[in-house]
Amino acid sequence: MPTAISELTTMRLGGPAREFAVATTSDELGAVVRDADASGTPVLLVGGGSNLVVSDDGFDGLVVKVETSGLRVDGNSISVAAGERWDAVVATSLSEGLAGLEALSGIPGLAGATPVQNVGAYGTVTSDVLDSLTVYDRETSNTEVWTPDQCGFGLHRQSIFKHSTRYVILDTTMSLRRSRSSDPVRYAGLAERLGVTVGDTVPAAEVRDAVLDLRGQKGMVLDAEDHDTWSVGSFFLNPVLTTVPETASRAPQYPDPSGIKIHAAWLIQNAGFAHGYGTEFGNGTVSLSTKHVLAITNRGGATTADVMALASHIRDGVRAEFGITLVPECDLVGCSLS
Repeated sequence: MPTAISELTTMRLGGPAREFAVATTSDELGAVVRDADASGTPVLLVGGGSNLVVSDDGFDGLVVKVETSGLRVDGNSISVAAGERWDAVVATSLSEGLAGLEALSGIPGLAGATPVQNVGAYGTVTSDVLDSLTVYDRETSNTEVWTPDQCGFGLHRQSIFKHSTRYVILDTTMSLRRSRSSDPVRYAGLAERLGVTVGDTVPAAEVRDAVLDLRGQKGMVLDAEDHDTWSVGSFFLNPVLTTVPETASRAPQYPDPSGIKIHAAWLIQNAGFAHGYGTEFGNGTVSLSTKHVLAITNRGGATTADVMALASHIRDGVRAEFGITLVPECDLVGCSLS
């Protein structure tokens, strides 16, 4: 068993846990959470650890590592246990002749985490393909099969799971298309990389290759030897505003149901924080990625306090320059921006 939560997270941060457990089946996952709740023990579920920042003090409770397995293809559907590695699910779907997940290639983490953030990339989001999911309710101790309508998917990557620990996702079922052709390419940068026009379709495998290449160029494909990937991906959300301040009028802008979405990366860079910024900040153990300014990275030997200090510094700089306050996208446990 690990001695520290840092061994379970892609940012390699987090102090000790009072207790550890590993769940290898859905029944075991539900049971270990139910027993902990019955004894009044706080629970922290950890999957791939790719969206998680835990304090240097660790977690005073039970950390449960989700390692459940199971993947089944039935016609146009693919059912997956929460502990299956997400990118392996995408690869399997394509090898089985199912299209719809190709734009979500290369995203780290496990399948059970994708509905939490309504994970999305390059014009596709989880809710586009989700058909049903099995959920353990910690308040009622019941296990239920939900439809996407019950998940509270909405604006700005929201879901009922995002700000609540009441529900544990045990498995998901996605409805895809039996085709070797991709969904229409919705993202301009991806279309450019593929040499097509937005709205065109290409072989789904080509979309996967292009997405992996684009993510790799930004340090968003995990690589133990590359400190630019020792991160939680995009640390800050793209802000959605009712009106864009004049100071930020040159930022890329996109319509959103609740207003106007602008790029957090543009705000960060134009507030004076370049790729790699931070090596001279604090003790030099953290910096922005050299490939992607939205990622705060552990350069080796960092503490969670170091990350919080740099993140707070960047947030404050953007707010001073543009009057816009960036909000973390990742899950912070026992820590916060100052």
